[in-house]
Amino acid sequence: MRHLPSRSPSVPPWRWPQSSPSEPHLRNQLDDVLSVEREGVRGSAVAFGGHLRVSPAQAVDRLRSRLRPYGYTPFLQRDNGLDWVQVLPIAEVGERSNVSTHVLLFVATVATTLLAGCFLSGVSPQAIVAHPARVLTGLPFAASLLAILGVHELGHYALGRRRGMAVSLPYFLPLPPFPGMLMTGTLGAVIRLRSAARDRRALFDMAVAGPLAGLAIALPVYAVGLRLSPIIRIPEGVALRGIQLGDSVLAKLIEWLVVGPLPKNAEILLHPVGLAGWFGFLVTTLNLIPAGQLDGGHIVYALFGRRHQLIGRCAAAVLLAMGVAFRSPTWLVWAFLIVGVMGLQHGPTMDDVTPVGPGRRALGAVALILLILLIPPVPLSVPH
Repeated sequence: MRHLPSRSPSVPPWRWPQSSPSEPHLRNQLDDVLSVEREGVRGSAVAFGGHLRVSPAQAVDRLRSRLRPYGYTPFLQRDNGLDWVQVLPIAEVGERSNVSTHVLLFVATVATTLLAGCFLSGVSPQAIVAHPARVLTGLPFAASLLAILGVHELGHYALGRRRGMAVSLPYFLPLPPFPGMLMTGTLGAVIRLRSAARDRRALFDMAVAGPLAGLAIALPVYAVGLRLSPIIRIPEGVALRGIQLGDSVLAKLIEWLVVGPLPKNAEILLHPVGLAGWFGFLVTTLNLIPAGQLDGGHIVYALFGRRHQLIGRCAAAVLLAMGVAFRSPTWLVWAFLIVGVMGLQHGPTMDDVTPVGPGRRALGAVALILLILLIPPVPLSVPH
């Protein structure tokens, strides 16, 4: 899920450059909002420091409506005992989503996940060509996985819209599967955030809603998949072939509750529905990593503000350590992606002053506990 990039919230006073916006005009918009004591600019951002005459929420509401017609967005931060109103030339995008694009991507993802479900069920491409109706064999896997991904993104969408944020409909990302490989038929789904969050509470609500909603579907899907899965006995000295799925603490707990203790030399041959649930757990895990533009990164920024970058670096270091300790390429790759590709930056909310409150902090702790319970030491492995 993308977040609109923005400038750093730390804005000391600078000299007015000749190319700056009309600072007297902008300052006049603040008369009943901020008692201005210091002024400055940083690039295209105009900053006014002082003390608020109204609550942070009222200040953002007033300035947002006044500056929107001019293509400017206000950002309120508190730094060194002063309240800073930072005005940036960022228009809030009100464009409608192109529904046909979303529908086409969804239909394509239905097709690719159906094929993936067929291959996971042992149906060959030749059998599908000879009997096209056999593609429906992949329906249980496709429906389960798309339900998890769809509810995850709709959780973001619903809470984002409810909190006044400009968010797009979900974009499903199809991925053609190949027989013999562990392919899901999709790279997941994303929504696009077209404007900065109004405040940290709105950002938190939108970010946490997706993982919790998706997990609420993945849990029963995984349990049903376990019920449908046969238990096979493995003779002594015989090694399993193929890709092995790693178990998290939560997955093992559900397995114990649904299947019970396994006999010696026995393994669960996971049904495609169970595989969809397992992938749902993995998607939730990756999204809850507290770094950058991931859902966990949004949650951490909402809770800890500027300390989010330090937390993101620590998260990447933990993934790197897990990759080395457990010889897991998955976590090594994700550590690289977070630091080298996605980055650890996060734009501010329009009201960066109002705290999220104890209830959301408690829910943030729940999200961290879920991450610990969901993360498998080695997500995927190939026995030698």
